[in-house]
Amino acid sequence: MATTTNSRPMPGPRDTRSKQNRPRRSLVVLVAALAAIGIVGGGIVIGRNISAEPASPQSSSAPPLLTQAPSSPATPGVPPPVDGGPFATEFASLAAQLNATVGIVVRSLGAGPAPVTAGEWSTGTAWSTIKVPLAIAGLRETGQVTEAMRAAITQSDNDAAESIWASLGDPSEAAEKVEAVLADAGAPTAVESRKVRPEFTAFGQTTWSLADQATFLSAATCDSRDQPVMDLMGQVEPDQRWGLGMLPGAKFKGGWGPSPAGNYLVRQFGVIPVRDGSAVVAVAVEPRSGAFDDGTAALTQITTWLADHADLLPAGSCPQ
Repeated sequence: MATTTNSRPMPGPRDTRSKQNRPRRSLVVLVAALAAIGIVGGGIVIGRNISAEPASPQSSSAPPLLTQAPSSPATPGVPPPVDGGPFATEFASLAAQLNATVGIVVRSLGAGPAPVTAGEWSTGTAWSTIKVPLAIAGLRETGQVTEAMRAAITQSDNDAAESIWASLGDPSEAAEKVEAVLADAGAPTAVESRKVRPEFTAFGQTTWSLADQATFLSAATCDSRDQPVMDLMGQVEPDQRWGLGMLPGAKFKGGWGPSPAGNYLVRQFGVIPVRDGSAVVAVAVEPRSGAFDDGTAALTQITTWLADHADLLPAGSCPQ
């Protein structure tokens, strides 16, 4: 079975160290002297903030699967969440344990509460997640699901995806047809038509943000024309059912691949049941080890956290 990538390089060590600058003694003496003079009549306050960037946590392996997520405030040293709501604050505590750069966007299916976001990662290479709009573009050409579409979604088969791409015309025409699918869903994105890295598919090198992924999937799930491909997302093969695939009833697609330096990006997006509705999740992980397995383990931890914090997720349903 062909997959998005065919190599898993050994991780390389990384080290991030912080430096703290000490204030000069003369400055302390000056401040003390000014305070003694009593410069208060004009309402002047003189002060100085001294801070240091905390060191990044280091670990050689992913932490064990969480059975209960911590509910404490964000751990010191974690970058501030994208928004200040409870979802981002709680997620920051989890992110501190993952030894990875992560990002997540959760929005309701259809109309509903505003999306929530957290983490540092926001956009990057689509890898095989782009096979969803690609399969939809193919479906709109043929009017029916083909074996190539089934294999591209349920097995992440690259040869099958390439055959769909070729059926849409030359690379420029194919890119335009996939772009039309994305634009119809309210998430216009430029689809890569060139083989930027010859060993990988052109369309897989598309830059796709988490926010646009979530917007696209929220709309596509509610579009009756796209339902056959959405159904295939509920039939992903067992060996790719990590992360969101651990949740019963989830419809999802993963994508993964190495940077030029060999470090893996692992990402997923999907629709998950939440309370009386559904939420759309787009999530990505870049493990500091660079290892694919550490990326899938982190996504599984994030999914466990989502299940434990379902009350923080926006949920909705398709318009009737």
